[in-house]
Amino acid sequence: MKAQVDQDLCISCGACVDTCPEVYDWNDDDKAEAIVDVVPDNMEDQAREAADSCPTEAIKVE
Repeated sequence: MKAQVDQDLCISCGACVDTCPEVYDWNDDDKAEAIVDVVPDNMEDQAREAADSCPTEAIKVE
């Protein structure tokens, strides 16, 4: 599974970083980004939960 954060939609609320810091972190523009190329199997549920918690639906997980 891969996760991507649309930088145009991210409002830097921190919900994803708080929910799954193993997959999401802040970039140099103070926006969230996925910090792994492929989400580890044991983190998939948390990565999806973080995407579901995004108020602007900026996160896509596939």
